[in-house]
Amino acid sequence: MTGLFGDGDGDGNSGILSWLYDSMYDGKQAASDAGDVTMKLLRSTGKAAWYVGTTFLVLILPLMILEEREPQQSDLDFQQAFMLGTRPLPPPPAQK
Repeated sequence: MTGLFGDGDGDGNSGILSWLYDSMYDGKQAASDAGDVTMKLLRSTGKAAWYVGTTFLVLILPLMILEEREPQQSDLDFQQAFMLGTRPLPPPPAQK
């Protein structure tokens, strides 16, 4: 006779409880695998964000500061030349 706990011979391998146990074990394993994949994804995303941020700070930010300072320096030179009563120098020719 087959029951809830097995086929009656004592091994308990074919009952509903063993099936539930196997299903729960598979679910736990799948959850563990999903957690591992998520952690690896977060770690690689963090590394990529660090690379992008560092590249921005090293390469792009100084260029932005230089581009902003150039017109200010030109205006300052013009104001100084005007205050001293000299003719301001014409802007340099545009490069092609």
